[in-house]
Amino acid sequence: MKIIKKLFKVLFWVLALLIILHILFSLIVKPSNDRDWNTDQAVLPEISINEDLVTIKNIRNFTYRTTSEYIPDYYDKTFDLDQIKSVDFMVEPFSTNPGAAHTLLSFGFDDESYVAVSVEIRKEKGETFSAMKGLLRQYELMYVIADERDVIKLRSNYRRDEVFLYPIKTSKENIRALFMGMLARAKELQEKPEFYNTITSTCTTNIVTHVNKLVPDRIPFDFRILTPGYSDKYAYELGLIDTDLSFEGARAKFKINEKAEKHADSLEFSKMIRAVE
Repeated sequence: MKIIKKLFKVLFWVLALLIILHILFSLIVKPSNDRDWNTDQAVLPEISINEDLVTIKNIRNFTYRTTSEYIPDYYDKTFDLDQIKSVDFMVEPFSTNPGAAHTLLSFGFDDESYVAVSVEIRKEKGETFSAMKGLLRQYELMYVIADERDVIKLRSNYRRDEVFLYPIKTSKENIRALFMGMLARAKELQEKPEFYNTITSTCTTNIVTHVNKLVPDRIPFDFRILTPGYSDKYAYELGLIDTDLSFEGARAKFKINEKAEKHADSLEFSKMIRAVE
């Protein structure tokens, strides 16, 4: 009994020390937008809104040779919010780490254009992702706004991960509000940077936060939010994916790798990866 009491006492003081260190670390280390960033994350998007028109500058559209060799390119585009029509949920499970994945949202418009919003760590030159470092305020948070020929083709054609692109079932009003909420968050981070956190502020937890702001508790907490490799199954169970198929059938239908390879050089890449063949 005495040994157990001593063990609990040691654990208590270790936990207390860790909490104190975390608080001190939080006071010392501050997020910044002024660092020596990786080329692919060096330029932040700029967003301006004029009634129903949204202009986004610096939409990323890199051309990749490999995952680490690319030709940087950006463009500016004005979107008419009255023409927004769809939102898709992309899931990229990591083959090397079951349960881990990257997720993003892509918004479609009546003119068949698409723009993706990807919540990521903002890496400095030489940095690589570490889940542990992500708990220790080592990465800033970034909303990458990009062309699908960049952020989706990078994952399907160059990283060679499986990529699933699921249409989401919701109203046009909710799609518009979701898009505007993510753009507002991107603007906010440009003015007031924040740290990424492996548990509380990831690609998927931020998407969940945006959705639940529109419809409270539309996505209740589930462990699959923290293990986003399974997040598509959870979205399916919640009725968020626009399909009448079984989950296995939906996964097969919305896996886009073959189409992404086939239409890699097409100017209609976004249309073709959604086409029924």
